[in-house]
Amino acid sequence: MLTTDLVEHILNTLPHRTVGLLGDLFLDRYLDIDPARDEPSVETGLTAYQVVNVRSYPGALGTVLNNLTALGVGRIVPIAAVGDDGEGYELRKALQTIPVVDLGGVFSAAGRRTPTYTKPMVIENGRPARELNRLDIKNRTPTPAAAEETILRLLDEAWPRLDALIVLDQVSEDDCGVVTKRVREHLAELGERDPGKFVIADSRERIGLFRNVCVKPNAKELSRGVGQPGDDLVAGSRLLSRQCRRTIFSTAGERGIRVYRHMGEHTPPTEIHTQAYPVSGPIDICGAGDSCSAGITSAMVAGSTHVQAAAFGNLVASITIQQIGVTGTATPEQVRGRWREVGSLPGALPG
Repeated sequence: MLTTDLVEHILNTLPHRTVGLLGDLFLDRYLDIDPARDEPSVETGLTAYQVVNVRSYPGALGTVLNNLTALGVGRIVPIAAVGDDGEGYELRKALQTIPVVDLGGVFSAAGRRTPTYTKPMVIENGRPARELNRLDIKNRTPTPAAAEETILRLLDEAWPRLDALIVLDQVSEDDCGVVTKRVREHLAELGERDPGKFVIADSRERIGLFRNVCVKPNAKELSRGVGQPGDDLVAGSRLLSRQCRRTIFSTAGERGIRVYRHMGEHTPPTEIHTQAYPVSGPIDICGAGDSCSAGITSAMVAGSTHVQAAAFGNLVASITIQQIGVTGTATPEQVRGRWREVGSLPGALPG
């Protein structure tokens, strides 16, 4: 359960904390298109959309980074492989504008492309209104062993100075991103050796393969992770808790987060339901899970319980989903303002 004092404590603690990020660092490139300027292509006769503005941001793992930055984390240490290409240049340029980011762990890997989401956005009344078909650039061949070695070395070097680590396995293709099988196995070793350090993993396809770290699946990811239909989220979350041997933050959008705390091989996990906070008006859920991960981790490095951290993650996500046409973030002042609106509502109920 959140309180005003706890929210203040979390926000005031963050400038003194260091959070590591491990995973797939994308470039999010937005192309703002003005329909009033459409032209016919002389060569094809098709409509040529006219781009009036280009916006570039760190995406995927960078979205978590943006949220940690906005919340006020004092030092952020990303570990990621990118390409020696134009997209990589844009990505590094965007990261260099963020003073709290330590770029020593972002390296160029030979033969790799910088993963990129290009998002054409239609402008209406001077503002982004809707997204057209996205264009994706990803690596679809296995990550080279040399890049894996560099990732593992950078992780070991950073580990002692991290207060927490967020892992994002964004790429769907097996072993084609940063979080390969070798990297997962090394994370399991680190988690077993140092169980007091908070590590949380997010994965679209392979959440069930993580061990000795906390995980944050949604319903689809949970179903894949335990290899069974996703109708019974409670049973699936219990099973996943036993598999990963750590706390599960099982997210369900407007229904909030169920927290399953691992209590041992032969003891059922404890279960607590943290409610989502109500939001009115239009919403954009792009990046909501990443902002939730940033909120959960922010609360944990401030000494909160897992349930309090889930409630804080819900609070942060309730702010970011109201930001349309861009992957949102939440500043301390926005968090305080949102808490003033919803602070009288229950933050957690028995599961």
